[in-house]
Amino acid sequence: MNDTPTRASAVIIGAGIVGNSLAYHLARLGWRELVLVDKGPMPNPGGSTGHASNFIFPIEYSKMMMELTADSTEQYKQLGVHIQSGGIEVARTEERMQELRRRCTGAKAWGIPAQLLSPAEVGKLVPYLDESVILGGAHFPTVGVVDSLRAGTLMREQAQQLGALRVLAGTEVLGIDTDAAGRVSAVRTTKGDIETEVCAVCCGVWSPRIARMAGARIPLTPIVHQMISVGPIPLFADTPGEISYPIVRDVDTNMYERQHGGDMEVGSYAHRPIIVAPDDIPSIEEAALSPTEMPFTQDDFDPQLLQALELMPDLLGDERVGIRYSINGLISMTPDGHPVIGETPEVPGLWSVAASWIKEGPGIGRAAAEWMSGGPPEIDIHEADISRFYGHQRTTAHVIARAREGFNKMYGIVHPAEQWESGRPVRLSPAYDRERDLGAAFIETAGWERPNWYDSNAGLLERYAGRLMEREAEWEARWWSPIINAEHLAMRDACGMVDLTAFAVFDIVGPGALAAVQSVAVAQMDVRVGRVVYTSLLDERGGFRGDLTIMRDLTIMRLGPQRFRVVTGGATGMMDLKWFAGQLPSDGTASIVDQTSAWTTLGIWGPRARDVLASVTSDDVSHAGFKFGTCREIELGGVTVLASRISYVGELGWELYAPMEEGRRVWDTIWDAGQPHGLVPVGIGVYGTTGRLEKGYRAFGAELDGSYTLVEAGMTRPSVKEQPFTGRRAYLEQRSSPPCAVLCTLTVDDHRSASGQLRYMLGGEPVLTTDGEPLTDAKGRPSYVTSAGSGPSVGKHLLMAYLPAEQAEAGRALAVEYLGERYPVTVAVAGSTPLFDPENERVRS
Repeated sequence: MNDTPTRASAVIIGAGIVGNSLAYHLARLGWRELVLVDKGPMPNPGGSTGHASNFIFPIEYSKMMMELTADSTEQYKQLGVHIQSGGIEVARTEERMQELRRRCTGAKAWGIPAQLLSPAEVGKLVPYLDESVILGGAHFPTVGVVDSLRAGTLMREQAQQLGALRVLAGTEVLGIDTDAAGRVSAVRTTKGDIETEVCAVCCGVWSPRIARMAGARIPLTPIVHQMISVGPIPLFADTPGEISYPIVRDVDTNMYERQHGGDMEVGSYAHRPIIVAPDDIPSIEEAALSPTEMPFTQDDFDPQLLQALELMPDLLGDERVGIRYSINGLISMTPDGHPVIGETPEVPGLWSVAASWIKEGPGIGRAAAEWMSGGPPEIDIHEADISRFYGHQRTTAHVIARAREGFNKMYGIVHPAEQWESGRPVRLSPAYDRERDLGAAFIETAGWERPNWYDSNAGLLERYAGRLMEREAEWEARWWSPIINAEHLAMRDACGMVDLTAFAVFDIVGPGALAAVQSVAVAQMDVRVGRVVYTSLLDERGGFRGDLTIMRDLTIMRLGPQRFRVVTGGATGMMDLKWFAGQLPSDGTASIVDQTSAWTTLGIWGPRARDVLASVTSDDVSHAGFKFGTCREIELGGVTVLASRISYVGELGWELYAPMEEGRRVWDTIWDAGQPHGLVPVGIGVYGTTGRLEKGYRAFGAELDGSYTLVEAGMTRPSVKEQPFTGRRAYLEQRSSPPCAVLCTLTVDDHRSASGQLRYMLGGEPVLTTDGEPLTDAKGRPSYVTSAGSGPSVGKHLLMAYLPAEQAEAGRALAVEYLGERYPVTVAVAGSTPLFDPENERVRS
């Protein structure tokens, strides 16, 4: 008898921790007729969940990942499968000790217990460790281990008890069908076909292979993580339970050691990156252990085993112990290290819930279930949105190159501004050659090569000597140059030109275009042709979905008033494109056209910007003739460009949009015309940091995310438009009561550390009282630095942070902890008033 259902509300492929969690949370949210499919047996079908080392450190470099990990930990505890053991990261080098200070500071920003330890203090907790090998450690007492297979079983059984789930073990997926509109219509299996409009791919390392069946790409690759189990360990013979000693991360060697009953598990991320294609993973029948437990390559592990012996010589060097289990275990890696969650851009109804590890699995299952159910996840997971990837980032070559580069950085000391080296260059501005000749220091955004500063401006250092806030410490000077601050001052004095080609640009067109943008934008969009509107986008709870500029522009005046141009940041461009496309009217009266590769953008700003522009165009660019917040076509050096008078740096100026193939001509025209007026090339270091912070402009992903509101960010408008828009009801409720937190600008009063060296915060540091007590608002959100950088024109290092409402008052003395030391800061502004040019006279001149 075939008990395979013929129809399902959703088919979930993969019964690891993520698939089981997703099934449970969908059931909890009211879904019924769910089907969970896996080709392996239960409870261990053979995926990465089955061989994971199952420990969880709470501290991460990403706010999103910390929140997912915290949520997962709570779920494991509720299931009764969590054992708190504590964990220690040890340092063999001074550089690592400084990194551990950063880690402990970051932990404090999120309320995570952490403490720096001396070698002797580490030895008390881990008596089998050779203290002479290390310089110290960082202790995280809430680290724990979990039984992920048991957790998955319990979640799966709870979904079945709710009458919501049918489980098909030993069932292989043969194909995923789509209908004429391209939407998922059925999943074909070895036990029969299942009609469904929703399919969730939760099968880890197999995910790209399964998604390909439907015509979609999930950009991840399987990669080997080596692990051995050594035993029996005499010291562990009489210890109760699975673990009695803290887990040790020997991070300088990219390794970990953790007790597992009577054995010691030793895992490594130090060996060569070993990529395995999804199609090359052996079948269950072919695998000696399981498909993801591949044959151990001893030569790759030998150097790491010697390092483990050095750290724990008595325990691992005991002649009575031996290697009892060794594998090349497969795990998933993505181009940026984050999970890939969300409905795939190519195939409606096909959801990716992939590239998750044990530590965030249940949290990702919950977030994906909330998203699939039509609401925004409680945790802001935009960093994990599968639609974040551009086409080149989804290619196999790019995924593999980034995985190879990122693997050995798993426990690496990664700078906040760390740059990828592989897969570059890909996307080049028309002015790339000009910028390279000017000594541009390029950084990458969404594949674009963007100048961060220009070495050709080194001569400005002498002009602005004494005002550059030069950074003595190598860490803060990495991926930074005092030239950034010099370019900033030169722009404020005269004029600067910024390449903004990395913008994502798309047009919403058709009779329903106004209704489409009106339904999502907080700002009023029924404006005259030629107006430029900066607006936020909200989710249903009133949290930030994005912030961008929408132009109803003269480029399409011949077609009438039925075209809106959306300009957004390159990093979020594809997410915004997919989201906007999903908001279009179902009657087909509006459509969306991606124009990103068709247009290049140059910004020209500064008190002399009008003089430069007027010298190369016969169009009226006077203040009366070209008002702030408007846009129109002008002729410039034989090219027709769309000029938009707005500014993200607080200066008079324009963004100039030109056809990509004519962009170099526009660069040359502005460059030549600007030389008599003191024009300099200016990098993104000014545009994205120094200019922005002096003006108090908020950035999506830093100040603006799903955790805070327009009211708290100080971005409310005098009134709320009558037309409905996403998040309107929540926004009205937020406006009706005082905010729990207020976004503030702080200035650092004294940068001198205990050693006498000047130190500069980079972001993510906890904000404290002057007595060192953490600040937490009424909603339990800790205060931390959301953005940090120089303010050359005001002569201060600037920080932005949400503070509890009662602490948010100008002049209040507070402190910020950095590398374990407290530095005095002052609240310079509570709210959105800029420190530089508070009346905005320059930008509107």
